[in-house]
Amino acid sequence: MANGSSAQALLHIDWILVVSAAWLLVGAAGVAALRRLAFVARVLFPLGGALGLVLFGLAVSALGDTPEVAVLPIGLPSLPFHLRLDSLAAYFLMVIGAASAGISVFAAGYFRKGEGTPPGLLCMEYHVFLASMVGVVLADDAYAFMVMWETMALSSFFLVTANHRIPEVRSAGYLYITMAHIGAIAILLCFGVLQANTGDYTFDNMRAQRLEPFWASVGFLLAVLGFGAKAGVLPLHVWLPEAHPAAPSPVSALMSGVMLNTAIYGLLRVSLDLLHGPLWWWGALMLALGLATALYGVVFSAVQTDMKRLLAYSSIENMGLLFAGMGLTLIFTSFELWPMAALSLTATLYHVASHAAFKSLLFLGTGSVLHATSERNLGKLGGLIRTMPWVGWLVLLGVLASAGLPPLGGFVAEWLLLQSFLFTPGLPMPVLTMLVPVVAAVIALVAALAGYVMVKFFGVIFLGQPRDHELMASTEGVKLVIEIGAETERVWADRDRIGQAIANLFDNAFRHARGTPTIELGARRDDDGAVHLSVRDHGPGVAAEALPHVFDRYWQGRTRRGGAGLGLAIVRGIARAHGGDATVANHPDGGAQFTIVLPPQPAP
Repeated sequence: MANGSSAQALLHIDWILVVSAAWLLVGAAGVAALRRLAFVARVLFPLGGALGLVLFGLAVSALGDTPEVAVLPIGLPSLPFHLRLDSLAAYFLMVIGAASAGISVFAAGYFRKGEGTPPGLLCMEYHVFLASMVGVVLADDAYAFMVMWETMALSSFFLVTANHRIPEVRSAGYLYITMAHIGAIAILLCFGVLQANTGDYTFDNMRAQRLEPFWASVGFLLAVLGFGAKAGVLPLHVWLPEAHPAAPSPVSALMSGVMLNTAIYGLLRVSLDLLHGPLWWWGALMLALGLATALYGVVFSAVQTDMKRLLAYSSIENMGLLFAGMGLTLIFTSFELWPMAALSLTATLYHVASHAAFKSLLFLGTGSVLHATSERNLGKLGGLIRTMPWVGWLVLLGVLASAGLPPLGGFVAEWLLLQSFLFTPGLPMPVLTMLVPVVAAVIALVAALAGYVMVKFFGVIFLGQPRDHELMASTEGVKLVIEIGAETERVWADRDRIGQAIANLFDNAFRHARGTPTIELGARRDDDGAVHLSVRDHGPGVAAEALPHVFDRYWQGRTRRGGAGLGLAIVRGIARAHGGDATVANHPDGGAQFTIVLPPQPAP
């Protein structure tokens, strides 16, 4: 029950809990509609996105208001959930709501049947993940925090391993959950130190404690270990480059753009709220960790050939910048330089929102490319802006923000961070006064390398000439019309194995064609019982274009140079496996036609 000045009106925290409960209900509806893909995609995921927008609006309205608290009697009898909504929590809830709204809309059209986990179960895991992140930010005692933290870890583990039939995906998931539990143990020990042997694990009690410097430092180091494992800082980063590429693209966007920020929230909550009087070397340690992590992440992202691994290492780099910003905040706070501490904290929080926006956008862009081409290797991509212009321009927006170019959010965040370093000559310690400008120069180097990485990312995928002829006709999606007469349907069904194999093959090719091709499937049986199957394009305005562009480019990359067409070779291979043969020729009425001849079926 919420506590506030008005006993009759619902508070912001009450409405936020309603949004979280609604997300859980959407997840439950997904389980009820386990394999009804259309319902999950067209109703449940868009509904989850709308709830994200509601959460965003509630969080914005709660910024700057007095803290609101609530106690939910849903835990153990003597351990209810204590919740608290203050400005810091509202800011991170705003980021969660905005990012989840966009990602949910994309996820509605992304998941498919037969891709590992049933769509309804994915929907449940996805919305439990969202609700648990809200619970982490609202938690005001160690018990509620750890329950929500572990729920977040487990739900994201099942999302990462959605395509669990692939061994590499399972290995990435196991590595992720192992590191998540190592971090959780460190966080639990941190809370044990902060409660100062009082037995009261509420955050209010931890705020009231005045720990000795030694025990305060132990609690801080445990927090850095626990939350650093979730953020992916060195040397606890090993899970991140494996889990992000293994997860579906909407999940990668949610984990990189939103979940990593919960670790930043946890560190800010512990170091600036639960602990008092941070020591200067806490900030120096954070600054060193952040610098090493950022430099490591940007260097390794520069040499990646997998576009999702490149973005995963880019996320490591951005987490390093956030750690550097928090370190500078702690240094200024330890010397009570409040204006400078406010500036560096502003830079950190601005980068949190900026990273959530552009990294989510980039992961969703890679998901679109992956769906259109089934390819993640940068060496095989290129020139996609011609056939995927909307994806290309939106990804360019994320690339410019990630590269730190004005006037986008990435530039503003990095500019504020570098401005914070300009005030370090006012520090009373000469050692820090000498070293911090060097750190600022290295951060400028990281920003320059990040710009190079983003230029490479966008240029290789969307600009230049295609590097793989099979991907030259990839598009953002076209409609396919198949005309099947009654006799054709009967004969194709008579030979369903070969018919289904070839139909799937042609469907895969023609969905990459420009326009709206109309495909005619023909079939007849001759006097000897042999089956003649034909596949012909005769769409209006496409007949002269579709087969030369689809077959010659998508399948027959070497046809125009005199080589054998790969598409014909594939179809002929399928036909010959069933004792038949295949040919391709121009049709008298225009376009082209594949003809597959199958021998009579043996008598039963």
